[in-house]
Amino acid sequence: MKFVDLDAFDATPLQTDPCEFVVVPRFVRPEMLEAINRDFPQIEEPGNFAPADLRYGAAIDTLISELHSDELKAHFERKFDIDLSPYPLDMTFRKYSEASDGNVHNDSKSKIVTSLIYFNPKWEHPGGRLRMVRNPDDIQDYAAEVFPAEGTLISFRRSETSYHGFESMEGERRSLQMYWVTPKRFNKGEKKLTLLRRYKRWRKVRER
Repeated sequence: MKFVDLDAFDATPLQTDPCEFVVVPRFVRPEMLEAINRDFPQIEEPGNFAPADLRYGAAIDTLISELHSDELKAHFERKFDIDLSPYPLDMTFRKYSEASDGNVHNDSKSKIVTSLIYFNPKWEHPGGRLRMVRNPDDIQDYAAEVFPAEGTLISFRRSETSYHGFESMEGERRSLQMYWVTPKRFNKGEKKLTLLRRYKRWRKVRER
């Protein structure tokens, strides 16, 4: 693939403490990172945004296509020993982190496998580094800390022990979140996005 390195993904061993997860530095090929950041979605505020609600360039369009491919899904299926065919893939982008972000939490049961890819060219802030924690009440008790830059991927299988979070930071923290989810969650999200798009179109008409 042009943008993502599936050989690096395959070569990285699955970890099991505190849950099944894998961290792949430079999952996005280093030579492609500049193009991705050049074409990154135009986001001006904190929050997660679906690709359909964003404007972005050709590099992001290609990246999205690769992440939605059956080839990539097959590699994730082998890594986590799971059949992902019943689960649609959902995806959002984020550009900014605010002070209230990062609280330790577990994903809902409607998420099957969660992945995050980070795009900042470098990372110097002491906060903002995602941790896979053993104790949901103690962010300092963690099995892994993820450098949120340079195309790093973290992917984990949702379980009763897949708690994660990061120490607070404010600023630009570019990421893509993708998750294979139950069909019910996916359909609910699509309905919500449709209503949001209708509202945005209505507001634009009112502002004219």
